[in-house]
Amino acid sequence: MTDKLTAEELKKQEDFNAEIIPHLDATYNYALRLTTDPNDAEDLLQDSIVKAFRFFSSYQKGTNARAWLYRIVKNSYINNYRKASRQPAHVDYDEVATYYETIRSEQSDTTDLQTQFYRGEYDDDFKKALDNLPEDFRTPLLLCDVEDFTYEEIANMLDVPIGTVRSRLHRGRNLLKEKIKEIAARRGYLKN
Repeated sequence: MTDKLTAEELKKQEDFNAEIIPHLDATYNYALRLTTDPNDAEDLLQDSIVKAFRFFSSYQKGTNARAWLYRIVKNSYINNYRKASRQPAHVDYDEVATYYETIRSEQSDTTDLQTQFYRGEYDDDFKKALDNLPEDFRTPLLLCDVEDFTYEEIANMLDVPIGTVRSRLHRGRNLLKEKIKEIAARRGYLKN
């Protein structure tokens, strides 16, 4: 067996590196927003890069490589989610034991505001608000407001009409606004 690549394979690698590799950081951030877990985001990104390389011949050079890659990530995420939802529930004993120990230690913790602040309980409120949006609203919101894609690009990535993108953005922003108002009220910035 030879380890040498053909000229065609070398060209494919060079083209792939030139078109796709510059977008890996942004794509990882998108995967992280979808999965909300760094390890899952890395797995999703790796899976998506393998698929992108496999199907690189279907990519039209000179078009929006980032949008093409985001679409692969989104489709992979949806496929993984569907596959996981069909799996029976799995409980890991080590996780349960760790969780139990965490709960037990937290019950004896002080309720000191400064301690809670430094433990990050308040720092994650806004991230949680975004993460708790329904996926149909969160994904277009992230693509538009965080990743700066146009409505047309988002419609193409999500396989929905542009009117649906606009509607989901409007509803998603309103939902997020309400969640942020709740956070502000809890923190005493707004009067109830």
